[in-house]
Amino acid sequence: MPHDRGFGGLRVAAFESRMAQEMTSLITRYGGQPLVAPSMREIPLSDNTDVLRFGQFLLNGQFDMLILLTGVGTRTMVEVLRTRSPLDHIRAALGCVSLVARGPKPIAALKELGLTPEIAVPEPNTWRDILGILDQRKPVAGLRIGVQEYGVSNPELLNGLRERGAQVTRVPVYRWALPEDTAPLRRVLDAIIAGQVDVMLVTNAVQVDHLVELLGGHQQVEQLRRATRRMVVASIGTIASGRLRSYDLPVDLEPSHPKMGTLVKEASERADSLLTQKRSER
Repeated sequence: MPHDRGFGGLRVAAFESRMAQEMTSLITRYGGQPLVAPSMREIPLSDNTDVLRFGQFLLNGQFDMLILLTGVGTRTMVEVLRTRSPLDHIRAALGCVSLVARGPKPIAALKELGLTPEIAVPEPNTWRDILGILDQRKPVAGLRIGVQEYGVSNPELLNGLRERGAQVTRVPVYRWALPEDTAPLRRVLDAIIAGQVDVMLVTNAVQVDHLVELLGGHQQVEQLRRATRRMVVASIGTIASGRLRSYDLPVDLEPSHPKMGTLVKEASERADSLLTQKRSER
């Protein structure tokens, strides 16, 4: 297949929600036939008792460390806390704890507050990277740690901190749900199971959870597994790949950088050869 043809007309499924139009445009630009259906709906917890309870303890100096997992979650957490306390008090309280930021987005959110994290977690920013850099830089035994969560909880991170002797408090700021209208997502899943899709792009681990949740029974999940053995499954990075593998779904490609544009571009360049290889093996 000539390089400039990209996907060369292959049928490409993706599950973007907020970035659905951008994903559709990217797939089209690289020569694919897009099947894009939203898989996630963000539910803000504006009356989040967990955040407000955390805020009381934080302002009273009862935390030693706060691990910030997302930029959106960091900003939302501060907005929730501002419903009860002045921003100056919140900023001062945050400045008195060890701040650990998982990647550039929470770092940017802290910078908006005039704060700098004590520890910046390096790429690929997984829970293993968080634990690894804490082991190197700041052992957590005996520390009271808040973990600002995003979407689903991360039991591996929480258990890893507890195993190291930390006292851990979850601070869930928002959660994800299936879209109110799941019909478009159901149609894409039906097309995948029917063998009508060549490439599947996954840009978020929660997307995978929601595909499996919507499929429901074991039989339909097994149908998805069988279908993906004859497709190219491209994952944006380590966390999404881990979630795919946890359901015994394949990962055929990860991009050189965990960005949506890089994922689509590199998938378009390699899809044809990967597809030929997978289908010949079967």
